[in-house]
Order: sequence, then C-alpha cells, then structure tokens
Amino acid sequence: MFFKKEQVKKVVVDGGYKPDVIHLKQGIPAKIKFKTGQNIGCLNELVFKELDQKYELEKSAVKVIDIPTDQAGELNFACGMDMFHGKVVIDEAK
Repeated sequence: MFFKKEQVKKVVVDGGYKPDVIHLKQGIPAKIKFKTGQNIGCLNELVFKELDQKYELEKSAVKVIDIPTDQAGELNFACGMDMFHGKVVIDEAK
C-alpha cells in the first residue's frame, strides 16, 4: 500500500512570521512548526480564523500545528492583536 509523505514546514516567529506565506500540497497531511524567540509580544497568540483555532506560543519554543489539506485554498493566520499576518496556501492537487 502507498502512503503519502507528510509535509512539514517551519516558520520563525520573530517580529513577524518568516516566511509569511507557506505553500502546501492538497491531500498530503501537513504540519507547520512555529519556532519562537525570546521577545514575541503579541505574537504569543496565533489565530487561524478560517479554522476557528487559537494557539498559545511560548518563548523560545516550537509549537507544531496540524493543517488540514483536504481542500485547496488559503488559510490566513495572525497574532492575537491582528498586527502581524501570514497565510497558508494549499495548492490544488494535479
């Protein structure tokens, strides 16, 4: 039986999100690792509005978040104060 490989992307949380646009392939399980530094301020909260999910990020830690890839499209995320933004683009399977 053939299993699809999991997609894992990394985002550094330091005065914003680097990178701030993450591309994933539709239909392949995915995780994003958000790695924080010491001074994260309002970046300590990560909000995915389309998923109706909020996550707490700790200083100098890594938070792994599962991203649904069943549908192509975009999932926007922001800090708790909606000052810093990023997005996940799920590219349509070909």
